[in-house]
Amino acid sequence: MVVEKDKVITIDYTLKDSDGQTIDSSEESEPLVYLHGNDNLIPGLEKQLEGKKEGDKLSCVVHPGEAYGEYDENLVFTVKKSSFADPSKIEEGMQFEAHGEDGARVVTVVAVKGDDVTVDANHPLAGEDLHFDVKVVGIREATAEELAHGHVHSHDECDDDCDCGEEGGCGCGCCG
Repeated sequence: MVVEKDKVITIDYTLKDSDGQTIDSSEESEPLVYLHGNDNLIPGLEKQLEGKKEGDKLSCVVHPGEAYGEYDENLVFTVKKSSFADPSKIEEGMQFEAHGEDGARVVTVVAVKGDDVTVDANHPLAGEDLHFDVKVVGIREATAEELAHGHVHSHDECDDDCDCGEEGGCGCGCCG
């Protein structure tokens, strides 16, 4: 079996930045399990994994255009502290979910000056080349439910009443 659309893929990975600093790794946790070809992984890494077999290893660089996009200065803007539910608790480095015309987005507070709060709505890895070391540790057929929902259901958490299509998921823990 090979990595292809609608297969459940299990990988061990280490992600580093261009300076060689580890950003994320499955080494100290569980491998990553995802449904290939269903927008559950950045496009550039999915392309690199396509056609690989269980046991295959690869090292690759994924450029911003196939990862989290180029850094966009227009996504850095200033809002008034009064726009927040609890203005007294706003601090540099905080992250929160903001809702706009293009859906929900995580934003980071990058500066607080008086009544002005500067936020950055770029993904934290926008504009970065991502360096991956990956090993394919498993490939299996997806279940009908996984295909219907577009993501992997882990540890049989979903039951017959699962409705992942509900806003915010079904509450089973796999749809979050």
